[in-house]
Amino acid sequence: MKRILFSFLSILLCASFFPIEGIAAPAKEPDVALWNAVKPLGTTVSFLNTGAHPDDERSDFLAYLSRGLGVKTSSLIANRGEGGQNEIGDELGNALGIIRSREMIEAAKITGVTAYHLSRTTSDPIYDFGFSKTPEETLSKWGETLTYERVIRFIRTYQPDIAMPSFRNDDTQHGHHRTMEILTERAFKDAADPKVFPKQLKEGLSVWQIKKLYLPAASKESATTSIEIGKYDPVYKMTYPQLGEQSRFMHKSQGMGSVIPAEPRQVDLELLKSAVGDNKDLFAGVPYDLKQWAKKLPKKEQALKNQFIALQYDLNSAISSYPNRSKVFDKSQQALKEVRSALAKTKRASLDSALKADLLHKLSLKEDQLQNASFVSSSLSVTAKSSSSILTKGQKTTVTVKLVNNGKHTITNAGASLIIPKGWKAATHNQNKTLKPGSTATFTYTITVPKNAAYYDPYQAPAIQAKINYKANGTAASHVQDLEGTIAVLPEVGLTLSPDNLVVNTLEVQKEIPVTVKAKNYQSGAAKTAVSLHIPKGWKVSPQKAVLSFKKKLEEQDVTFKLSPPAGIKAGDYSIDAIAERNGQKLGSTIQEISYKHIGTFYYQYPAKLKAVAFELNKPKNLNVGYVDSGFDKVADSLIQAGFHVTKLTEADLSTGDLSKYDTIVTGIRAYLSRADLLKNNARLLQYAENGGHVVVQYHKPGDKWDPAATAPYKLKIGDPSIRWRVTDENAKVTITNPNSPLFSYPNKITDKDWENWIQERGLYYPMEWDSRYETFVSMADPNEAPFTGGILAADYGKGTYLYTSLVFYRQIQSQVPGAYRIFTNMISYGTNK
Repeated sequence: MKRILFSFLSILLCASFFPIEGIAAPAKEPDVALWNAVKPLGTTVSFLNTGAHPDDERSDFLAYLSRGLGVKTSSLIANRGEGGQNEIGDELGNALGIIRSREMIEAAKITGVTAYHLSRTTSDPIYDFGFSKTPEETLSKWGETLTYERVIRFIRTYQPDIAMPSFRNDDTQHGHHRTMEILTERAFKDAADPKVFPKQLKEGLSVWQIKKLYLPAASKESATTSIEIGKYDPVYKMTYPQLGEQSRFMHKSQGMGSVIPAEPRQVDLELLKSAVGDNKDLFAGVPYDLKQWAKKLPKKEQALKNQFIALQYDLNSAISSYPNRSKVFDKSQQALKEVRSALAKTKRASLDSALKADLLHKLSLKEDQLQNASFVSSSLSVTAKSSSSILTKGQKTTVTVKLVNNGKHTITNAGASLIIPKGWKAATHNQNKTLKPGSTATFTYTITVPKNAAYYDPYQAPAIQAKINYKANGTAASHVQDLEGTIAVLPEVGLTLSPDNLVVNTLEVQKEIPVTVKAKNYQSGAAKTAVSLHIPKGWKVSPQKAVLSFKKKLEEQDVTFKLSPPAGIKAGDYSIDAIAERNGQKLGSTIQEISYKHIGTFYYQYPAKLKAVAFELNKPKNLNVGYVDSGFDKVADSLIQAGFHVTKLTEADLSTGDLSKYDTIVTGIRAYLSRADLLKNNARLLQYAENGGHVVVQYHKPGDKWDPAATAPYKLKIGDPSIRWRVTDENAKVTITNPNSPLFSYPNKITDKDWENWIQERGLYYPMEWDSRYETFVSMADPNEAPFTGGILAADYGKGTYLYTSLVFYRQIQSQVPGAYRIFTNMISYGTNK
């Protein structure tokens, strides 16, 4: 955490900082990790922010609450963002969901927020199915009862005092956002009602009344509470909004984060519901610390009242001891002893059951926070590693936990244990040790993974964690730490097929289609594996089976099979499965490694199969296509597999190459954002069109360095705000407004059937304004909305043509929608048959 924060601090502009009001700047670098640990000791308030997707969190306000005030702050996010776009790679769907989930967690670390998701697995019904314009559609797909049960369960488990959805429920908002506002508002009453999901109470949960529910104010005039959050913090060397922006830089797959100046900023809130009176101040009616909680105790519990007051004094004393780690450690250990005493006495006290539950919850949280403050201030360094981060069923691995006492106190009873799944075994001969300042202790374990172990799940807790136990000043404390890297139980062999989908053109069925299977050995040592393909009836494959001999772990080998579909293949979907046989068991999984510096390495396991779709596709003979690959789609690869001659254009091609040899040049989605060379050489691209070439540009966002007046040959302004310029119903009726255009007849005759079976949506970021020289071709709309006519725009330009489309062909082609292939083929052929 400390390293992450310091790396962010260095990029900000110190000259723009606020003067520090009443606080002398520290003489040396702030101890950020220590401050993060002690600041929460000053308050018992907890705050919940709800949203739909990773990046929905109100980062600036949460940074203020958590880092500025020490409030225990959580973000509850509905889904994983699977249906979004990817600005750092070509992962989509569940793979993108894994990236965005980890980005959310890393972002939350910076602001001191704990991130949670309602979605639990990669097959969870609470998923990001794309943009939705209504909460009714959202809940129909997520499942209203399931989603609401999880919201209520979360609130009863974590018991927030104050809640705030990130968005209001109005029709300018995403349907997912509106859904989370509706459910959060409804839960204000229902989480406290024992008649709502009573099964949860039988499981051990208790009802919980959120004390106050706020919404972001619709306007300054409607705000009931305004809070200044733009203060400069000398520990973080920035304001809280700036700190919030640093967290948003972690949402790299969404292109989030910006450098902002240090300046005043107000958060305007509307108090929507309250169980503690109508005082609009944020914390009014909510006990802020243990001293205020003491006031709620009855007179007969005067001794307990006094203990609460004394305990808060000790907590404040630990905070005021910053930045002296030794003093903070002493104060934390003393307060830890006192909070445990208070917990025991509160359990024994005769109190109102609701009050007792509140007090026990708050004291338990304080115990956790004090253990964290104790660990950080102890200056114990912990390194926990496994000799192998990738494990297979039945394997053994060695885990080493190293403790170094970098502090000034002698630590007694220092030891380490491992938290492992049920059924796993951890063998050790370790004994607790006394660590004097500067001394080291190493603990080793032999872990055995059972043969029935569950495979790695990217959304579950780490398979192995180290728990550090120690004692100082007569008080015991503990700390849980993840092992370095991702510990994953994977199949012995992973199989990746290339291509990962097939198009079989029923007009020209290929006699042999090469399919390569890359096999990766995840098992330690040498091993033999037989690899084969399970094919549809009537198909042929050669060879029938290939035996691979691996010499070491993580070794990869390729085998190429030749598939032969039947000459008279009928249109339809077909499945080809890859199978690996080893030691009498059959394995058939693809292991997709997802690795980025800002999140680490994770794995997505799914069936090793490719989908083949057979359909009729007319193609112009000898059509030569250049493709400016943005890195955000796989359209070029899909076209190549379908038999098109496609060349991915390099920077040299765009700057000095002969573009005239291409009949058509296509830009990938959002290519002007990711390809600086395209932006730089856009004039050459337009000159290519003017000289007789055909340019096809796929959709862009308004902020993708798109100049409405200069990027296209004539004015073309992309719709903004984007929420209003999209058709989210994938089944929305499409009307062809120019049926006599060759766009709908060459080389494929386009009919209504070609608009069927689309996925997720029709189009995004439709143009809102364009020059009259552009021709329009299609009209479509979401239910009860005015139609968009700019989904495909084309204009003659000199001797050539320029076509812009905001339809999401990349999703359709990558999902093998036959009609989308035919329409796209016509688009890239447009004007080439003159």
